[in-house]
Amino acid sequence: MPSPARSRLRLPRGRAADAALASGLFLVVGLGTLRSLIGARAEPWAVTAANWVLIAVACGALYFSSRRPVAAASVAALATAVYYVTSAYDGPLLLAVVVALFLVAAAGRLHAAVVIAALCLIGTALGTIRGNGDVNQVALFMLTGWFVAMITLGGLRHSHLARARETEERAATQERLRIARELHDVVGHHLSLINVQSTAALRRLTKDPAAGADQATEALGAVKDASREALRELRATLGVLREAGEAATTAPAPGLGRLGELTDAAGAAGLAVTVHRTGDTGPLPVEADLAAYRIVQESLTNVARHARATRADIHLDGDGGRLTVTVTDDGRGPAPDPARTGPPGSGITGMRERARALGGDLTAGPAPGGGFSVRATLPLARTTATEEPRR
Repeated sequence: MPSPARSRLRLPRGRAADAALASGLFLVVGLGTLRSLIGARAEPWAVTAANWVLIAVACGALYFSSRRPVAAASVAALATAVYYVTSAYDGPLLLAVVVALFLVAAAGRLHAAVVIAALCLIGTALGTIRGNGDVNQVALFMLTGWFVAMITLGGLRHSHLARARETEERAATQERLRIARELHDVVGHHLSLINVQSTAALRRLTKDPAAGADQATEALGAVKDASREALRELRATLGVLREAGEAATTAPAPGLGRLGELTDAAGAAGLAVTVHRTGDTGPLPVEADLAAYRIVQESLTNVARHARATRADIHLDGDGGRLTVTVTDDGRGPAPDPARTGPPGSGITGMRERARALGGDLTAGPAPGGGFSVRATLPLARTTATEEPRR
């Protein structure tokens, strides 16, 4: 049995939609002009045949409306004008002009739509002044109303599509920023640990190859674990970019449940880490859980890379409505590095953006008793402060 999604009627798109519009309009106009082919003759057959060609041209021009809306509307208006001047049979061909004006305005060409409508109204008014009995002043006023309504609706359609595109672009930009933050956190944290451990192993082997072999082996084992974890998290992070049909990653999402992995990795780098939990710290919403994990991860990365610290304390304090994450260390600040010429890192800025994205805040600076402190407050509500209302 076909699924409801597959059995649902799908409207044509692209060229097929243009062809359907032109064909449907030709069918409607043709049915309204059938009296020119049956009954008593009011004009020669040659004139009737020429007028049917004009009908086909006016309706067929709309096939090009999505690519050349102004040109299509101009052709439709010109063919319609010639038709009403030469034909003895009235018909609904004016629908082609009305639809064309809507499509021009929907394409964002409001000035062109107004010009075409004005020319059509001026031509019709001149015919009325010269004694055309088919169009009186009331009909001219109603025609003006139709043109204004179609141009207005087309303009509203264009504005709606523009807002939709802007929303999609903004969402895509936010997603790219989110992925960039994830990559920064994953790569920065694990590569920092790899750098610390490999530097320590190299120093030990250089000073005393025999005595430092065991310590170097331990450090290289930590490098192996950190690199494996980095690859796993990279696959999980980049999994959002996989193509449709590809298998989703089976790795657990980063969160405070994996806090032990961070402390173990920091311990392997020579940093003693202690975790203190007070209040209600779980389970947390997915966004807050991930943000807290990344803030702790980036803080430990900064400690291992810059602080020259021997210990760090992680405090998690939850009261049901918000979670406070504090990471402090006993470091003495970064050691001078004359070889460092690049720009300063953006770790604290990234952490602050994560907190603010959830409606919270983050402060970082020297701790009162020495060392450095990072403190983040994360609201645990499902709806964040930056989430836009649904339309």
